[in-house]
Amino acid sequence: MKIKYKEDIEVPVKKVSELGKLSGLMFRTKETKSLLFEFKNKTRLGIHSFFVMFPFLAVWTDKSNQVIEFRVVESFSPIIRPKKPFTKLVEIPLNNKNKKIVEFFVGEGKV
Repeated sequence: MKIKYKEDIEVPVKKVSELGKLSGLMFRTKETKSLLFEFKNKTRLGIHSFFVMFPFLAVWTDKSNQVIEFRVVESFSPIIRPKKPFTKLVEIPLNNKNKKIVEFFVGEGKV
């Protein structure tokens, strides 16, 4: 998936099913793939990181993959929601495999 923010960046993702939207990164390891959540309509649906044992980068985009907002989410955080509606959410685990992607958004030394 190509995400547009300052310049385009390619993020390998696994699209989650409707059922997968309920669990996201919960109960997975830090080495799991980045997850893509797609919604038919714009939403401000909140997420949480209960039972996610590692930090991850949440990137909210519009239907054309233009970044609306991004945030590093720590383990066991309560409701997190972007300020503006979105149609896609990408959850990117903070790990060595995703180091360049995370540094693209939040800067060096954050992984």
